[in-house]
Amino acid sequence: MSRTFPRLIASSLITVASLLAAGQTLAGDLLQWQSNSLTYLWGQNFAVNPETQQTFTFEHADGWKYGDNFLFVDNTLYNGKPDSQVGTYGMYGEFTPRLSLGKIFGQKFEFGPIKDVLLAMTYEFGKGDVESYLIGPGFDLAIPGFDYFQLNFFQRHPDGSRPGNNVWQITPVWSYTIPVRGSDILIDGYMDWVVDNDKNAQGTYHANLHFNPQIKYDLGKAMNLGEKQLYVGIEYDYWSNKYGIENSKDFDTNQNTASLLVKVMF
Repeated sequence: MSRTFPRLIASSLITVASLLAAGQTLAGDLLQWQSNSLTYLWGQNFAVNPETQQTFTFEHADGWKYGDNFLFVDNTLYNGKPDSQVGTYGMYGEFTPRLSLGKIFGQKFEFGPIKDVLLAMTYEFGKGDVESYLIGPGFDLAIPGFDYFQLNFFQRHPDGSRPGNNVWQITPVWSYTIPVRGSDILIDGYMDWVVDNDKNAQGTYHANLHFNPQIKYDLGKAMNLGEKQLYVGIEYDYWSNKYGIENSKDFDTNQNTASLLVKVMF
C-alpha cells in the first residue's frame, strides 16, 4: 500500500486536533461540548496477554462546529508476569475524528433512522507494532430509548507490511440509560467487527469480533454528589481471534472476561 493514503489520514487527524487546541477565542467558536473521564479497571482471564491486568484509561469526547471527536488511551499493568512483546506494561489508544456532512453543508442528511452522515477516521497507536489508519462512512442513528447510537464502517490500513490491509471493520457505538430508584444505570460501549481475512508474506490476519460494553451505576447521583460524575460497575470484554490471531487448540485467542470498574467524569 502506498504511504500517501495513511499520511493523508494522519494529516487530517492532526488538522482537527490543531483546530481544537487553538486559542480560547477560536475554541469558543468551534467547540460545542466536551466530556473527559478517568477509569480504573481490574480483571483476570485475559487471552494472549498476561491474564491479570490493571488498566487506567483516559477518555475524551467532544462535538465541534464540523463534527465530533473521540480519544482514549489505555495504560495497562500486567500483574504476575510481563507480556512477551511489550514487557511489564502496555499502552494503546485510538483517536477517532468524524466530519459531519450536515454540519459542514448546513443542511440535514436525514432519511429513516439516519440523522446524519459523516466521514469517520481512526488512528490506532500504542506500544508495539499496532499503528493503523482507518477511514470510511459513519452514521448517527435515532433508535428509540438510546442516548445515542453511531454506526461506522472502516477500511483498515495497518502501518508497514503487517497483514490486515484493506479489510473492513464495522463499529457500532451506543449509550443507553436505565433509570433506577434515586439514580441511573448506564450501559454504553462499542463493538469492532472485522469481517475479512488478509494474508501476505508477513502472515495472516483473521476476521475477529471485539464486543466491549460497560455496565455502570451512577453512584455520585445516588449519594447526592452530582449526576454523571462517579460510576462503579463492570466492563465485559469478548474478543474472538484477538488481534486477528486465529484461535486454535494450541493457542487460545478467544477472550471472554469482565473487569471491575470505577469511572470519574470531569
